[in-house]
Order: sequence, then structure tokens, then C-alpha cells
Amino acid sequence: MDELNYLSGLVAKGRMSRRDFLGRSAVFGVGLIAANALLSGAARAEGPVRGGTIRIGMQGGASTDTLDPGLATNQVTAMINHLWGETLVWLAPDGSPIPVLAETWSASPDAKTWTFTIRKSVQFHDGKTLTPDDVVATIERHSDANAKSGALGVLKGIDTVKADGQTVVITLKEANADMPFLMSDYHLVIQPNGGKDNPAAAIGTGPYKLAAGEPGVRYNATRFENYWARETAGFAEQVEVVVINDATARIAAMQSGQVHMINRIEPKTVALLKNMKKVTIRNVSGRGFYPFNMFCDTAPFDNRDLRLALKYAMDRETMIERILRGYGSVGNDTPINRAYPLYEEIEQRAYDPEKAAFHFKKSGHSGAIVLRTSDVAFPGAVDAAVLYQESARKAGIAIDVKREPGDGYWSNVWNVQPFSTSYWGGRPTQDQMYSTGYITSADWNDTRFKNEAFDRLVVAARAELDETKRRAMYRDMSEMMRDEGGLIAPMFNDFIDGVSESIQGWVDNPAGELMNGDAPLRCWLGA
Repeated sequence: MDELNYLSGLVAKGRMSRRDFLGRSAVFGVGLIAANALLSGAARAEGPVRGGTIRIGMQGGASTDTLDPGLATNQVTAMINHLWGETLVWLAPDGSPIPVLAETWSASPDAKTWTFTIRKSVQFHDGKTLTPDDVVATIERHSDANAKSGALGVLKGIDTVKADGQTVVITLKEANADMPFLMSDYHLVIQPNGGKDNPAAAIGTGPYKLAAGEPGVRYNATRFENYWARETAGFAEQVEVVVINDATARIAAMQSGQVHMINRIEPKTVALLKNMKKVTIRNVSGRGFYPFNMFCDTAPFDNRDLRLALKYAMDRETMIERILRGYGSVGNDTPINRAYPLYEEIEQRAYDPEKAAFHFKKSGHSGAIVLRTSDVAFPGAVDAAVLYQESARKAGIAIDVKREPGDGYWSNVWNVQPFSTSYWGGRPTQDQMYSTGYITSADWNDTRFKNEAFDRLVVAARAELDETKRRAMYRDMSEMMRDEGGLIAPMFNDFIDGVSESIQGWVDNPAGELMNGDAPLRCWLGA
């Protein structure tokens, strides 16, 4: 083991490739997980190296993108906002909330009043100093339905928010034990005056200042020298994000060394990348899933039997095998899986053409059903739609797959068209997931699921401090979603990224791709 520790140090210094180190580890009988742990520890021990430009090739951007954090709808905009902006709380790789712009927080015994102490001497990019009033204004803006913020759903429980000295006091309508997790929502970037003056100005407290940006093409950010936590993030001199929606082009950029990282590697191309020199595949399972969304309030999907028919017509096991190539797990038409701490098992729905045909006939519907999809929805989305078309055909259900352009998909198709493929990265807690996307009032209710009994159960579970009772409530919610909702969730995906061996400091984070967006902030270029 001493020799492996020495060799891992050489990797951290850039004097030995990761591939060679893993090969030597195998000789010593050390498994892949343990070997990667040694490398991560060595990189951190060696210490960050400052300088250079980290370049990232990302899928997901579009010309319609905006820099307003509240309107971030894809992984590119979320990443850019994370470079220049920060939230009160962020999530550690183990899923626990950690302080960022809030130094500490505490709750009243009934979990209805939360007090966040705001960090002092933090500077915005425009030279102004962060104040509790900026935090209050941020929460107010995102709580305003007119702002159309993606965080609106998780903020609806707030009754009042006010600054009190160096603290921000949030009073809730109902108790919520998950309040710190809600403040980690990536839309809730703290801005001067909450962004009320110009939400797309890209002025924040993050380690990088946005220097240039062309939506759907590329962005460039430069290190902010007055960043308050410069010892922990912002090691590269610049970060460049290039939008490369085509999977083949992303791989070519990685292979040629044009970029140091790429996201959204399609499982079918993993083997190709594994054979490339100086490229490492990083994959981690988490809460992300690939949904097929039906609008429950729009014909023909307002018919429960039709929704059940389409759910039973999904061959989930084959989907995992052919689309994810094993890099994922089977979904059950609910957004919750084992990655959530209060998860409870419910009966797994299986592919059943006979039941699908029964419910389809009972629905009274005839004719083809239009499903819209695009390559940017999720890796392999078009292939997944065609595979679904084949499995549904065996039940006598005709699905007409419409392939939409990637540019504008998230503004023109997702949450607009009544049946489409999509992507969710998951949320830290079950309550946040349901509040963001599935309660009646959720601004991002992309299945138009509107069920009063479900809404009441979400609110009740949020206030329940008895974990056993809360688990039972979440189990009931999962069953309601599976049997009544408009969500078809055949699979939970692994996050699969490609990373150059010159990148050091990588730590797997199951909350999202590219270290949940932390990679360009926390990693550095090796010597």
C-alpha cells in the first residue's frame, strides 16, 4: 500500500497517468473503487494548482437560454450560474447541507421559524458587499409567481422573510424539517437586491466572473480575485464552457484535447471513450431519471386508463439494457428511488402488453399518440422513444415519434407539448422533488398532475417530525404517483462524464453530473 500511495502522488503531480496507476493497483489486488479513493485523496493532499483554462464541452444549451437563475432549465445554464453565483446552502457529496453564504442556521422547536446567519465581508462582482437584505430580496423575487422561477414550488410554504441584523428569519406557513435543503436549490442564486433590477446581469459572489457569453454557443468566465473562499474554489484562471449538443462532436472534442471534461456521455459510447488515452470515465448513480411526461389535464392523457395503458406498454428492463447499457436502474413511474433517505419500496410495475391493451381499449381512444423527443432531452432519448414505440406496438398502441430540434427544445417542447421526453436531475429531498414538479401549484409541474389528496399528503409529510410516519406518507405518495400521475419513469440514470487525466481534485457526487456542477470550481489542472 505504501507503494500505491507513492504512485498516487505521482498521478497528482501529473507524472503518471491515471490509467497506468489503475493497472498497477490491479496487480496489487486493489479494486477500482479503492484505487480511485487513493487518487482523490492524493490529489487533495498534493494541493490545488492555480492557473490555466479549464474547458468543458456540454450538452443542453440553446440559443433561447437566459442568465436569470430562476429561469435555468438545463444543465448548461445551471453550470454557468454556479460559476458566478452562490446559494445560501450547498450539498456535500454525501448529501448533507453545508454552509455557503449562510454561515449557520437554526430552527424553532416546531420547525416553522428558521434563522440563517449571513456570512460577513462577502463581495459581489460589482464591488458591493453582500447583506441580509440581498438575501431577503432574492427569496422575495423567486417567490413571486410573475418571476416564473423554477424555485417557486419550494418557496410557496414561506409566510414571511425579513432581515434582522446579520440574520435572515424565514417564517413558514407549515413546519418543514427540510428547510436548509430547500435553500440549496440551484435557482436561488443570491444577487444584489435579489436580481430585481436585472436578474440576467450575472453578478454574484461566485469564484468566477462571467466575461463573455453567447447562448447556445459558448461562455467564458475569469477568476474573481476577491472571492471570499478562494482557498477552496476557483483555481483555474479561466473556465470556458462550449455548448456541444451533438454526442459524436463532444467525444471528438474530448479525444482531440479541445476540452478537459464532457457531460452526458451516452452509455453506448462508454467503451469507445475507455479506450482513449488520457481520458477517464466517471460515473455515479443518484436521483436523476429520464421521464416520458403526459399532461394529465390534456386529452387524451386526461383519461386514467390511457395513462395506465402507456405505462404498462413501457418495457423498462429492455430500456435499461439497450439505452443505459446497465448504467442505471429501473424506474417505477415515480420520481423517487433508493437514493432518497426516506424511500420505501412499493410494488414494481412491469411491462405487460395484455394489461396495456386492456386499459387502452377501456380508454376508448383510437389513432396514433404523438410523442415528441430530441437528442438533448437525455442521452439516447430518440433511441429510447423508438424502443418504446416498438414495445407499445405489441399492445396494439401506435406511437408517432416526432424528433424535435435540440435548439429551443426546453422552451418550445418541454412543459409545452402534452407528451414528451425530458430529464430531471432529482432533488435533495422527497419533499423538494414533489414540491418542485408534482404538486398542483408547482411552476414546473410538467405532467399537470393535479391531485388534492396528493397535495395534502405532501404538506402533512413536510410537517411530520416522526420519521416512521413520514416514511409511510412518502410511500403512499409514490403509489399515488405510480397509479394516478402522468409520469412514466422507466429508468434512473447514472451520471456519466468524461474527464481528462490532467484534471485533478475530482470527487464523485451523486447529486448531479460534473460533480453536481462543482467540477470547474473545485478541480484544477495538474502540472
